[in-house]
Amino acid sequence: MTEMKDQFRFTRAAFMDQRSATSKFTSVMTRRELLRYVSLGALGLLGSSALAKAANGLQAQLEQFAGQDVFTRIVNKSAAENWNRLPIGELIGEIAMQLKGTPYVGFTLERSKDAEYCVVNLTGLDCVTFFEDSLCMARMIKRGKSSPEDLLAEVRFTRYRGGHMGDFTTRLHYTTDWFVDNEAKGVVKILTPELPGAKPFTQKVGIMSHHPENYRQLAAHPELLGKIRAIEDRINARSLMYLPMDKLAAAEHLLQTGDIVGVCTTEEGIDIAHTGLCIKDAQGVVHFMDASSARRRMRVTLEPEISKCLNWSPKLTGVMFARPLEVKGAGAA
Repeated sequence: MTEMKDQFRFTRAAFMDQRSATSKFTSVMTRRELLRYVSLGALGLLGSSALAKAANGLQAQLEQFAGQDVFTRIVNKSAAENWNRLPIGELIGEIAMQLKGTPYVGFTLERSKDAEYCVVNLTGLDCVTFFEDSLCMARMIKRGKSSPEDLLAEVRFTRYRGGHMGDFTTRLHYTTDWFVDNEAKGVVKILTPELPGAKPFTQKVGIMSHHPENYRQLAAHPELLGKIRAIEDRINARSLMYLPMDKLAAAEHLLQTGDIVGVCTTEEGIDIAHTGLCIKDAQGVVHFMDASSARRRMRVTLEPEISKCLNWSPKLTGVMFARPLEVKGAGAA
């Protein structure tokens, strides 16, 4: 379950989300099918060159998607059991439980030192991609969508600043930045200030700019360091709250299934050392669920009661929570 500095080595990145006017076709066609329609002239209004370019773009996107069998299994189970009718937190919990046992794998997002890709890998998860993929699949299902491209679109929206992929610096590398940006986008509500015992969070970030050698893209492209420093300065200027560990038990009853957990640390330059989800059982006990990197597990694990299991290091000071919000404009089928 220990992550610390490793979390920041699987940080995610960006390229501009330029979905063309052909997206209504590419979301349901394979590259081969699209090119066949081009050759037949069936989509001539858009032009064969534009469609070929869109097909190549779709192919490039889908090459970053791994775990089609896992995806299909969850989507089919969701449809059979009408999960889209559940509150979004409960839906996230159902998806998370389907991912239980998935191997812990780091660095799945770091495909290239020179280019940024939006990657989804359901066959191997780290602590961030576990909660992120669970959240984004729930948002996809709420919209009535069911293709890998649909999931990639949701991930791009939550993973990158303002919902737009650009270069490596537009990825929301620090978890508190992810919380703030996704609250602004209407994806989550930061819950921590409402919890009894919450205190100001004073930890500062800076590990990325201080140790660029640990990040492939920063090591290869030092010109990005200025942007990273500016982002860290903005993060450090914010006023956030956290819940100290000794206050967690008293606030536990206020947590719900699907709440996103950030575990705070005193590790220099890092805000959040580990992430996961709350899962509330039938008896009202709130468990912590995570992609555990502990050597005895190394898989997605349903941990014991949250107030009793976040004590593996004296550097862990408390927690932050973000509650997923219902998807605007989405309704149960």
